[in-house]
Formats: sequence, C-alpha cells, structure tokens
Amino acid sequence: MLKLGVPSKGRLMEQCFDWFAAHGVTLRRTGDAREYAGAVDGAEGVALVLLSAGEIPRELAAGRIHLGVTGSDLVREQLADWEREVAALAPMGFGHADLVIAVPAAWVDVETLDDLDAVAAQFRATHGHRLRIATKYHRLVREHLRAHGVADYQLVDSQGATEGTVANGTAEAVADITSTGATLRANHLRVLAGPPVHASQATLFRALAADWDADARAALDGLCARLGLAAA
Repeated sequence: MLKLGVPSKGRLMEQCFDWFAAHGVTLRRTGDAREYAGAVDGAEGVALVLLSAGEIPRELAAGRIHLGVTGSDLVREQLADWEREVAALAPMGFGHADLVIAVPAAWVDVETLDDLDAVAAQFRATHGHRLRIATKYHRLVREHLRAHGVADYQLVDSQGATEGTVANGTAEAVADITSTGATLRANHLRVLAGPPVHASQATLFRALAADWDADARAALDGLCARLGLAAA
C-alpha cells in the first residue's frame, strides 16, 4: 500500500483536495473533523495519511510515507540533504509564498544585501555585538547570506510573530515567509530588493527511503498516470 501524506487542515488541505480532484482522484476525510483519517477514490492501492504540513518532510525523510504534499520551503529547511532524501514530482500551483529578508523602513539607505552587509559591519563596530535577524528558517537564511557574502550577523530563533521582533527590540531585521508583504509593511518593515531567499509553493514529493516494493511501485505508476505525471 502506498501512503500519501497531505496537510490535515486549513486552506492547504482544501487546495490539495481540489488539486487531486481536478486530476480525477478524490481525497476525503472519514469520520468527523477531529479524526485524522481519510480515504482515496480513483487510485488503486493508495492510502491517505493526514498530517501537519510541518510533519510531512520528516515523515518523507524517514520513509514512513511514500508521497507527501508540503511546502518546498519546509522540505529545504528541515532536511539538510533534501535532494538525497526526497524527489519533487510536481509543483502544485498553490501555497505560494516567498522567504524574504526585511529591514526597518526607516533604514532608507539599506536596499540590498550589499547594503545589509555594510550596515551589519558598522552595527558590530558600534554596538559590540552582531546584528540580529529573527527567523524560523535558519538553514535557508544562513545559506543565502553566506552565498552573498554577508557575515556580521546572528540568527535568533522566532517561533511566534516574527514581524514583531524588531518593534519588540529582540532583533534588528527579520527573515520570514510572506505572500503579499502586507504584514511586514504593517510592522514598518521593508523587503530587501532582489530575488527572495526561496520562492515556495506546495509540491508533491516522493520519499527516496520508503519501501518501494512491487505493490507500492505499481500504485505509484497508476497514480502518476492518473495525475498526468511522468513515471517516477
């Protein structure tokens, strides 16, 4: 039996169900809304597993599910060697959001990462400690800043409202996921110019470590054919 993990609630679950339905496969909950159980109609040998979007990358990496739908940002952040652990089968065209770096709007001379690098060096010389960037995405942000030569900073963990950390005095800048930028602007923050750290969207991933026995392989081939995807 092939196990397909999808988000268990909210808009992501609804859009995921809609995407599969548009391709001739029906995903549905069984029982009441408090039960994390579901069923699949229109694809043989596929079992539905309802999980939080944040759990799905770990379940894929562990091989406990064969396929999973989650944000590409979560996969790249949570899995250090993600390309060896999962393979992307299809971008799904919803759940779009950019991981961006934003600074106080009052920093009128800071528009690019080069500007941020200069300000970070000056900040350390003036204050005796590194400029703090609040984020939930440590791996992605660190890799992005390293690639652009930004060094004098420290990442501080934010598991709450990241946009409020600057006003609260716990960080000087933020790196967060955003769809429109409205919340950042409401908190008097401005996104740096240039490409985002990562442009995320919901993606159907295949677990490379799962048990791909003959039954699971046959179910995958049938599902891919139904979804119009190349055989994985």
